[in-house]
Amino acid sequence: MALLRTSEIREMTAEERSKTLAELRGELMHERGTAAMGGAPANPGKIRALRTNIARIQTIQKEEEKN
Repeated sequence: MALLRTSEIREMTAEERSKTLAELRGELMHERGTAAMGGAPANPGKIRALRTNIARIQTIQKEEEKN
């Protein structure tokens, strides 16, 4: 999973953002579960990328709530 750019996130509709956020959270939960069971992650930086994407989406959602 590549990092989402803020411009890409801003172009999404609120519904698309919510859907993407749910998918990312599910994927993060899966990756954390794999790591917790002692499995070697296929891509070690994936958890960080997922967390960053989630934070970016949440930040933009908060900004748009204010406006």
